[in-house]
Amino acid sequence: MTIPVMIPWLGEEEALAAAEAVRSGWVAQGPRVAEFEKAFAEYLGVPHAVAVSSCTTALQLALIGAGVGPGDEVVVPSFSFIATANAVTYLGAVPVFADVELASGNLTPETVTPLFTDRTKAVIVVDQGGVPVDLTAIEAVAAPRGITVVEDAACGAGSVLRDRPAGSGAAIAAYSFHPRKLLTTGEGGMVTCQDGELASRLRRLREHGMSVSAADRHAASGGASVVETYDEVGYNFRMTDIQAAIGLVQLGKLPAMVARRRELAARYRELLGPLGERLVADPPHGSSNFQACWLLLPEGAPDRTEVLARLAEKGVSARRGIMAAHLEAPYKGAARVELPNTELLTTRSLILPLYHSLTEEQQDTVIAALREIVG
Repeated sequence: MTIPVMIPWLGEEEALAAAEAVRSGWVAQGPRVAEFEKAFAEYLGVPHAVAVSSCTTALQLALIGAGVGPGDEVVVPSFSFIATANAVTYLGAVPVFADVELASGNLTPETVTPLFTDRTKAVIVVDQGGVPVDLTAIEAVAAPRGITVVEDAACGAGSVLRDRPAGSGAAIAAYSFHPRKLLTTGEGGMVTCQDGELASRLRRLREHGMSVSAADRHAASGGASVVETYDEVGYNFRMTDIQAAIGLVQLGKLPAMVARRRELAARYRELLGPLGERLVADPPHGSSNFQACWLLLPEGAPDRTEVLARLAEKGVSARRGIMAAHLEAPYKGAARVELPNTELLTTRSLILPLYHSLTEEQQDTVIAALREIVG
């Protein structure tokens, strides 16, 4: 039986919560979404959280909140899922690709500063694979220039930056609840922010710019006496109450998920270290949830494609490392500077199986296969 790269930790409690939402008769955005928003904001210690349909839509709303529009430039890592760059492109703005440091796969002040121009409106920093980016350091070079830092915390729920949850210190942050993430609602995302007026605007924008939500209209005299207005063009970026019901259960399990993944990642590091592979690790400024446990193949190892194929033959499902957007067709040739670390990481790294229910016996199978193929 193949060992998968990821299995969400879902069970009977999530199934019952979803069923209860269905039985309630309110399955669209409603009271459970509001409850999930409140619980997620409390977990992070932020004043406002706005649930949406995906992290991509969360990023799009975050950029709108940052004032990004047509012709603006937004500095982004190429070393990230393509949605990071796409969210910029959707608004008619230009993604400007920056390199990352090898150790964390994240942006640094040194990689972003040379790309700032008078057209730079924002920087999107990414907690890549769950490794928390040094937000404070990036803000120190961006804020004096009037550049907003948006945190793409898609992978970051459960990670820690200087004793605070990753993303909680950002003016605007976006989270993902895709099944590859620790906390999943199937699909879904969240925008968090510090500003109440911005949060209210984002709530309107996620629902076609509607001045009064469907849930609020229903609560007010059955909706008969409330007439909504539409003051700007909005979107259909809503989360359902079914998803939110699952999310509430998942949020309660998040600490246990993080603890288990960190145990397994430490064991990988201990047992694979002698082979010379460099496994992703905690940065000096925080701790990772190990959403993705990637390693950089050492010099002299077989080609990554061969390694992945031979792992599959041995019943181990690994994945190529994190993609580089500037090497994909929509952004081919768009990079303004050389991105050597990005290109090394995306071609020489791979992602190992890591999930809450992974057993030590299964992990030993992965390690033994790697030792035979790479060693």
